[in-house]
Amino acid sequence: MTDVTDRLTVRLSERARLMPASPIRRLVPYAERAKARGVKVYHLNIGQPDIETPAEIIKGYKKIDIKVLEYGHSAGLKSYIQSLVKYYHKAGIAVEPEEILVTTGGSEAISFALHALCDPGDEVIVPEPFYTNYFGFAIMAGVRLVPITTRPENGFALPDKAEFVRLITPRTRAVLFSNPSNPTGAVYTQDELKMLGELAREHNLFLISDEVYREFVYDGAVPLSVLNLKGVEDRVVMVDSISKRYSACGARIGCLVSRNKEFMSTVLKFGQARLCPPTIDQLAAQEAEQIPPSYFEQVRAEYRRRRDVLCAELNKLPGVRFLPPKGAFYLIAGLPVDDAEEFAIFMLNDFCLNNETVMLAPGSGFYATPGMGKNEVRIAYVLKCEELVRAVAVLGAGLKAFSQR
Repeated sequence: MTDVTDRLTVRLSERARLMPASPIRRLVPYAERAKARGVKVYHLNIGQPDIETPAEIIKGYKKIDIKVLEYGHSAGLKSYIQSLVKYYHKAGIAVEPEEILVTTGGSEAISFALHALCDPGDEVIVPEPFYTNYFGFAIMAGVRLVPITTRPENGFALPDKAEFVRLITPRTRAVLFSNPSNPTGAVYTQDELKMLGELAREHNLFLISDEVYREFVYDGAVPLSVLNLKGVEDRVVMVDSISKRYSACGARIGCLVSRNKEFMSTVLKFGQARLCPPTIDQLAAQEAEQIPPSYFEQVRAEYRRRRDVLCAELNKLPGVRFLPPKGAFYLIAGLPVDDAEEFAIFMLNDFCLNNETVMLAPGSGFYATPGMGKNEVRIAYVLKCEELVRAVAVLGAGLKAFSQR
């Protein structure tokens, strides 16, 4: 018979203790309680677009006629992989089918990459602020994220190569980054990407490039895919997803792309362990091949309008600092508060204007350096322009009320 004392000593893993709650989602209970009180919440915290998923993909779901929903290939359906090859060729990225592995969302792709490239205790350099879930993926892989800080006064540009070199140790295995960037909206230049290529070649590192926002660039910015870097073909890994590209976040379809055959053989074994990516979603996603180029032109124009409206409205708020983003659909804003998370909770728990409030993502969760981002928030401009105008008005009123407490 088990003694009560023995039961009390049972514990979870160190990994479980270290795993952070998502700063994007951990305030959800506050938002749910606000909604239960009848308060309208403007969600500026999460990159969930309100733009309709293309009709071609929705029709793809509707026309599926399957008698037995079997396991698919662990690397992904051949027909879907072939559609990806065509998509990348149109984007100026030459890849072959064997260089692609379909994953259950971009999240699995990043996790697979870290597990394949790193042993527990290894290090990965990451420009901060960064997509907060990189934290969780790294902890699950036993990897230490080593931050290199980018700053708004420099347009969130990458630091000089010498600053990267100072962070390299015998345990450094890779540099992980998103381009265009979530959460800053920065788009790295060709010179910056070439610098990373030189770093990888000279110090025997991998580059893991998260390129899920490729289509969403503004003001003449042109993102360079890591797959188009010369001289480092064997040490680059590209992560991608349909979630934001086609406003299909619930279709958990992503992929890994690399020309490193050993890496691809390894991640295929990981894919075999989880059996296969979702068949139904792949069949629907391959219909994206039918989407005309005008779709991206229209969506990009809409996000540019939303960005411009958001920036114009934020400029009206005293003490709010930000840099207009060149890509993706996020910006980092500095607020005139000491603790942005405390303010975000205040907005959901204690404040509303005409029965409306906003939900923000506290900035500290996007940094690995302690103390960074304390007075910052990430704002996702995924709402319609008129809703963004209203949301920023509510934000401004909330800032005033917060300062007068």
